[in-house]
Amino acid sequence: MLYTLFDLLLVLFLAHLMDFIYPYHTGPLFLIHPVHTSYVMAVKLGKPFSSKAKGAIVWILVISAHILAYFFLIYFSSLIHRALLIVISAYILKTSFSLRLLFDIVGKTSVCLKNGDLECARFLVQQIVRRDVKKLQEQHLASAAIESLAESLVDGYISPLFLFIFLGPLGALFQRVANTLDSALGYKDPPFRDVGWFSARADTAVNYVPARLASLFIALASPAAGGSIGVAFKTIKKEHGRTESFNAGYPMSAMAGALGVRLEKIGCYTINNSARWPGWQDIVRALKVAKLAVFLWLAVSLGAILVIKSI
Repeated sequence: MLYTLFDLLLVLFLAHLMDFIYPYHTGPLFLIHPVHTSYVMAVKLGKPFSSKAKGAIVWILVISAHILAYFFLIYFSSLIHRALLIVISAYILKTSFSLRLLFDIVGKTSVCLKNGDLECARFLVQQIVRRDVKKLQEQHLASAAIESLAESLVDGYISPLFLFIFLGPLGALFQRVANTLDSALGYKDPPFRDVGWFSARADTAVNYVPARLASLFIALASPAAGGSIGVAFKTIKKEHGRTESFNAGYPMSAMAGALGVRLEKIGCYTINNSARWPGWQDIVRALKVAKLAVFLWLAVSLGAILVIKSI
């Protein structure tokens, strides 16, 4: 099924409008959200201590089930009315990224830290990071929030739009489900090390280009926080390999350079070690950088869609 240029632009606009109006999914909409359904499937099928082969089969089954289900949803909606096709497609794209929720959590974290309420900040940060934050102090809470903001720009926005440009709503959905499978199974500890291996590698492959694009746009957006584009690029070049992840180090080092701060996950990595520790003010600055980076990427995405549809 082919979308016209107007269709794609309208889908993109409506998806962003939906994300702004309804960032939190609750009730029935939560139960049918592809992140929820794919996570539940992955956990039920990907039993702890399963083999790598089992993990690959689980990945294929979960991906296939979701792509087929939403393909038929798109197909049958197109038979009913073009307007329904647009709305359904926009909803699928909306479930593939989550900007307002991310910005809200990170923004509220800065308020909690400004007020000296570490428990409040820990509660919020725990929603967007895997690490245990119960004992983290202000500088590491601020670091975790900034790290997650930078990394989430990749899998929570730039990557789904990247695949949307070339493959439409189902491409964005594929990225979101692949990322969820990594979140559900891609752990390093023994129970999930083998069964989650394929999901982790697939997520790395899917986000490989978007992660590097994210670092580019974060660096270009660094003046929004009073930073230097040149310094941001130098930091990326020097620090991107500090993380174990092939992808995470790019957006995080770009944000560290843009803000001129040190980012650290205790016992795992330190980025921009010679810089100062971040505080709540730097979270506010990071949000400014992230919002400008989003705007720049959206502008490029629109341009790419125009070029592709004109060929």
